[in-house]
Amino acid sequence: MTVVAGYLRMLLKERAGPVSDQQRRLLEEAEKSCARLSFLLSEVSDVAGLESGIAAFNRSEADLHTILRDAVAGLPDLPDREVGVELQTDSGPSKVQADPVRLKAALSSVIVALRRELVTSDRLLVREHPRHFEGSHVSWIVVADPGRVTALNGAEPLGLTTFDEWRGGVGLSLAIARRVINAHGGSIWSPVEESKAGAVIALPLA
Repeated sequence: MTVVAGYLRMLLKERAGPVSDQQRRLLEEAEKSCARLSFLLSEVSDVAGLESGIAAFNRSEADLHTILRDAVAGLPDLPDREVGVELQTDSGPSKVQADPVRLKAALSSVIVALRRELVTSDRLLVREHPRHFEGSHVSWIVVADPGRVTALNGAEPLGLTTFDEWRGGVGLSLAIARRVINAHGGSIWSPVEESKAGAVIALPLA
């Protein structure tokens, strides 16, 4: 893909002679497709590394509230509508042993997908609080429209189901996100009644 992209750039810079307007448009479309394929290959490589356990993680004690704030602040705009994202966290510290860069990217992917699919509200709530879950002290992160958050805050496994990471329009970002969360000792679920209506993430606290 790198070689193909290089030749396309050379043609667009007219290294092989003049390019007509129509030819330039075709070459620019080919360049965009090449970039999309390169990104997909990068995602496939990332999934393979996470599946095999060879993916690199730069772990340290990190503040989960800061990671969440950065994830929300860096969200891209939606092309067709406005959906506000509100972050609510407890006032106390929330320390995790994590790779902040990878964990932020994973949380961002989940928030981006759920905001994109939100149809019941024009606001998405990200609520984080500590709780005991299955004998461990975890950070419980709920991402859903405000009307669902209260029920999901105290949800138990019987009210949750496997997170649907295979959905159109998001590439492999959710598959990568789930594996990164798992690599941090965490889990991610969806509500039983509607798998795309929200997400619940549990991450072990340091």
